[in-house]
Amino acid sequence: MAVSWGEAAAAAFGRRDDVDKTALTCPVCLEIYENPMRIECSHVFCGECLLALQKPKKPICAVCRSPLRGGARAVEIEKKLEMTSSNCGGCGTQVIMKKLRSHNATCTKYKDFITQSVKASMKDQHPSLSNVPNRFTFTCPFCNAKNLDQDGLVEHCITKHTGELGKMVCPICSSMPWGDPNYKSADLIQHLKIRHKFSYDTFVDYNVNEDEMLQEAIELSLKDRSIRF
Repeated sequence: MAVSWGEAAAAAFGRRDDVDKTALTCPVCLEIYENPMRIECSHVFCGECLLALQKPKKPICAVCRSPLRGGARAVEIEKKLEMTSSNCGGCGTQVIMKKLRSHNATCTKYKDFITQSVKASMKDQHPSLSNVPNRFTFTCPFCNAKNLDQDGLVEHCITKHTGELGKMVCPICSSMPWGDPNYKSADLIQHLKIRHKFSYDTFVDYNVNEDEMLQEAIELSLKDRSIRF
């Protein structure tokens, strides 16, 4: 059987199972890097994750929030993926890190391991935490594309799904304190164009209830009037 360069390098340098997986994990998808790319601020992402980050009109780094510029192969990360290995959390097989992601995708024991881990974490989760909605990333209701921020969701739906009809729940509205998770917009694309031209995060304090927000708005209005007159 032919041996790849990565397998030969791993044997030459000594395979290590104590490798820090966090150093080889994409901060967006939280998986082992696949086609790692380094941007100008030095952070590294999977090739596909970087493409997703570049979709908004003003793309920013998902780690440091600085303007997203550049994108070159992270050669040193690729070499580490070829030269190190780790044991599968399910079946225990030792796998080169570059191939670990594809191995996990087909390993039934690993899938069972993940399922049990998720159930255990959900069981131990504090009740108050499970009720906090995710208002930072959304899933496209048309095609189930994941990890889209608000601007990314709007752009994705307009670009990919304009003309597609069907009553659907707006994932942005349903995550808001006043949102109804069961309310379906007759024309979701038009709803996104009109309702979500700006981010709620810019104007809304989610920790303040409606009565407090109304009182604050009234006070600001009265102050504005007193200044004018």
